[in-house]
Amino acid sequence: MPSTVFSHGYAFDPSYAMDLAQLLAVETPPPPVDFAAFWQLRHAAALKHLPRPRVHLADWQSPRHVVYDLRLDSTDGVDIGGWLLVPKEGPVRRGVLFGHGYGGCERPQDILAIDEAVLLYPCLRGMGCSPMEGVSPDPNFHVLHNIHDRRRYILGGCVEDIWLAVSALLELFPEVVGRVAYSGISFGGGIGALAVPWDDRVGRLHLHVPTFGNQALRLTLPTTGSGESVRVFQRQHQFHAMDTLAYYDAASAAGYLRIPVLVAAALFDPVVPPPGQFAIFNAIAKPLGRLFVLEAGHFEHAGKSQELQRMQQELASFFMEP
Repeated sequence: MPSTVFSHGYAFDPSYAMDLAQLLAVETPPPPVDFAAFWQLRHAAALKHLPRPRVHLADWQSPRHVVYDLRLDSTDGVDIGGWLLVPKEGPVRRGVLFGHGYGGCERPQDILAIDEAVLLYPCLRGMGCSPMEGVSPDPNFHVLHNIHDRRRYILGGCVEDIWLAVSALLELFPEVVGRVAYSGISFGGGIGALAVPWDDRVGRLHLHVPTFGNQALRLTLPTTGSGESVRVFQRQHQFHAMDTLAYYDAASAAGYLRIPVLVAAALFDPVVPPPGQFAIFNAIAKPLGRLFVLEAGHFEHAGKSQELQRMQQELASFFMEP
C-alpha cells in the first residue's frame, strides 16, 4: 500500500499504488547510445553564443534584494526575459538560477533566503516574459512543440536557455565562478536535470518534484499534467514519441551528474507521477544524491506550508555549504 493517502476526486490514483520502498526501486531504461554525445555537442554549440545580458530596475522590489528586469539572447535568436535579484547588503559570493514550473513565471515566488547570493530567474522560451511566435505558453501544447524532431524539440531549446542564463550570470557577476547552483521545480526541475550534467559551471543542483523522469514509464501513467498531452498525442497520431523522448529523459541525464544533488520527491502527485520523480533520484550516483520526501506535490493538503518551509531551510543550507 502507498505511504500517503489523500481524499481526492481524480479518476486515477496519484500515488500509483506505490510506497516509498517501491518508488526507491524504480529504474530507468538504458538511454540511446549517443545520448551523452547528443547533449555534449549541443552544450558546446550553445556556449559559442553571447548572451548579451541587459538589466534595468524593475517596477517591483524585494525586502532583501534590488530587483532588475533582465533580457538575454539565447540560441535560435530567442529573446529571454526574467529577473535578477541582487542582495542589498553584503558582498556577492554565489549565484543561484531558478527554473520555473509549467504553471508560469509571472514573478519570482518564494524568494529563497541564501546569504551573499545573486538570484537569476529566467523565463524559458515560449513562456512568461519570453514569448515566441508560433509557440503556445499552454503547457499542453508547449510540451508538444516540434516533438517530431528531437533536434528541434522545444525542451532542447529550454535547456539551451538555462546554459545561456548561466553564461549571463557569470558575465554579470564573474566573482561567483565556482559557486553557481540551480534550483528547478516541476518543469524547471526536469529541464535542470537535462541541462546540468553537461555544464561544469554549475556545482550544486536542487530538483523539486521534477518531471521528464523515465519517459517510457511516464507514457503509461495517467496524469493531469503535460505528460497527459503527450500520451493523448501518441494515441491520436500513432506517433512513436520515444524516438524523441528517449533523448529527453531526466533520469537518464541524472546518471551523468557528478555534483551534489538535493531531490524533493513526492509520494502523491496528480501532475508529475512520483515514479518518474524517484527515477531521477535513483539514477544519481551515490552518495551524491540527497532525498527530501514530500507527502504530496502539486496538491493542497494540511501541513503543506510547513513541509515546504522545512525543505526551503534544508535547501538554503545545502546551497551555502562549502
